[in-house]
Amino acid sequence: MKNNKLIAEFMGVNVITLDDVRKNKNPYISSADGYLEDDLKYHSSWDWLMPVVEVCLIGEAEQSEEISNTLIKNIYEGICNQDISFAYKSVIQFINYKNK
Repeated sequence: MKNNKLIAEFMGVNVITLDDVRKNKNPYISSADGYLEDDLKYHSSWDWLMPVVEVCLIGEAEQSEEISNTLIKNIYEGICNQDISFAYKSVIQFINYKNK
């Protein structure tokens, strides 16, 4: 999923493509090297997503009112409703806003 790669890059996680593996001729990959894009679980695991949420919420008080009332509110709503899909989409929106 391309959005998982977006989150990984936001978090400073190295994403390894199969082309990278082929070029290096190294079939062994460890988490120290990074993660294959297909192995990223931000969309399906709270254990993966919650550290990202934490980073998104750091400095929340310093965000503009517009950001707090939309993007931050949506992240909280996804968490409170235990809706990982909604929280994931809200995190993507936040990251896309920050990347502009």
